Amino acid sequence: MSYCLIVDDSRVIRKVSREIVESLGFRVSEAENGEAGVKACQAEMPDVILLDWNMPVMDGYSFLKELRSTPEGQTPKVVFCTTENGLDHIRRALEAGADEYVMKPFDKDILAAKLQELGVLSVSHSV
Repeated sequence: MSYCLIVDDSRVIRKVSREIVESLGFRVSEAENGEAGVKACQAEMPDVILLDWNMPVMDGYSFLKELRSTPEGQTPKVVFCTTENGLDHIRRALEAGADEYVMKPFDKDILAAKLQELGVLSVSHSV
């Protein structure tokens, strides 16, 4: 079973995201900021990370730069899930190592399609 880490400071977003990815067959854990996300990755590297941009303690961009600076941190597929829709934010995220960028609010169909494109969700688990 694939493992997904949700890194977002919003408890509501984490809950909704968890329900979506669990319904797609993923095992899920959560982190409330980038620093907690780094610790979660050190404990067990996920297959997929859903990542918010704006968070206290450590934002998503800083988390991604730190994650990708480690050899094992090259493995997870990282999907930025954020309200930041400026081209500069998207470009910076992709340059820092994000695999995909999804605008909030997103739904199961959108997330399933992105995860299929990234090769971490089989067609049989889609909507």
